[in-house]
Formats: sequence, structure tokens, C-alpha cells
Amino acid sequence: MTLPQIIASIAAGIPLTVLVSVSAFAFGAVLAVPGALALEARNPLVRIPVRVVVDLVRSVPILVWLFILYFGVSIGTFHFAPLPAAVLVLGVVAAAYLSEVFRTALAAVPVGQGEAARSLGLTPVDRFRFVVAPQMVRVALPSAATFALTLLKDSSIPSVIGVTEIAYFTTQANRTAGAGLDAYLVAVVCYLLLSIPVAIAARSAEHALRKQVQP
Repeated sequence: MTLPQIIASIAAGIPLTVLVSVSAFAFGAVLAVPGALALEARNPLVRIPVRVVVDLVRSVPILVWLFILYFGVSIGTFHFAPLPAAVLVLGVVAAAYLSEVFRTALAAVPVGQGEAARSLGLTPVDRFRFVVAPQMVRVALPSAATFALTLLKDSSIPSVIGVTEIAYFTTQANRTAGAGLDAYLVAVVCYLLLSIPVAIAARSAEHALRKQVQP
């Protein structure tokens, strides 16, 4: 197998790598908002169960959760396909980590901001949407972007159950064509080409958010 063939073979996994990473991050981010609010709740009946779930999810390796869901969960004839299993596991893991990120960012918003919004007659939903959330996003963005890069790399783990992303095709090229080091170097370049734009976009967004609050 020539180098151009190796590149073409491994690059075929880029779309699924992007799909898994973006879907899992979006799923996790949506779940993380109520998760963060629950972690900050005063009621222990709300806070403690969510804290236990978050710590449990973060304490177990992704590979173990993936095997549990893919090999251990079946309802009648239903069985998780590789792609849904990968998105669900990575999404839940993302929700656990991003819940902590958002919780920290939420705690960093001055209490007086919410009190001022309340004095203006804003509803709880509007206070969160227009006052708290924008400040929370600004604080959470660097950590969330760092986790997005981590999630992009973790998208290689589902290759073990047959998700045909970059790592899967790299292993196939190595096994079937003896591509060896060339295949793994191509994979490195592919991950760099995906990671660098994410890092640049995160810095640009953070800079734009900072300019919005400058007098």
C-alpha cells in the first residue's frame, strides 16, 4: 500500500470521528446545564444523587462503560449498534465532566448579578438566559474547549467495537497492509488537522466574549 493509499484509507474515518465528537459534545453540553444547576442546588435530595452519578461516571474508564453498554445491555432482540453506543457513552461522560465545568462557572458569577436582575422584575428563566448564562459561558469556555479536544481524542476508543473512525482505519491499514509507522503518522496528522481549528475557534470565541464586557 502506497502512502497516498494509506492517507486516503485513514482519511475516510474523519467524517465519523467528527460526527462522534460533535454529537457527544452537544449531547453532553445539553445534559450538563441541568446537571450543573443540580450540583449547585441547596436541596440535598437534588444535589447528592447528581453528585454521585457525576463522580461515578468520571471514575470509570470510558472503555469500561463502552463495553458495558455495547456487550451487556440488550432488551429482547434490541442491541446497541456501535455508533449509537459510542455517542451515548461519550455523551454521558461529556455531561459528567461539563457539569463540573458549568458548575464552577456558575459559582463564579457574582451573586449580585442575579439579585440585580431579580430587582428589575426578570423571571428566573430570563435571569438565567440574559444575565447568568452569558457570564457563565465566558468563564466555562476555556475549560469546555479543552475538554472538547480531549473528547476528540477519546473518539478513537470506540474503534474497539467497530466504529469506523480514524483509529479504526489506522489499525486496519496496519494489519492488512503492514503500513506500520506510516499509518500512525498519518493518523497523527489527521487528529492535528481536526484539533488545531477547534483550539483556534475557542481562542477566538473567548477573545470576542472578553471584548463584549470591556467598557
